[in-house]
Amino acid sequence: MPDVSSPLGYREAYAKLSRIAAELESGEADLDRVLPLLEEAKAAYAACHERIEAVRAVLAGNWGAETAGMQVDQEDPDDALDEEDETA
Repeated sequence: MPDVSSPLGYREAYAKLSRIAAELESGEADLDRVLPLLEEAKAAYAACHERIEAVRAVLAGNWGAETAGMQVDQEDPDDALDEEDETA
């Protein structure tokens, strides 16, 4: 049974996926070992996917606003002041 107590880093998870794929592709994996291998691969895949999505969020520009505690769709306060000036 895979250890789920600590999250896997990307490299470790990718290495596990590679090792599991090689074992399954070799055709030498015992049938009783296949299910535990697939469960371990599922956890490793999820760890890789999570890290990739986190990087995508940073590249999309969503990370900066979230870390600053701002909402992504928050208006610029200077824009509100400009609108008030136009109506006066």
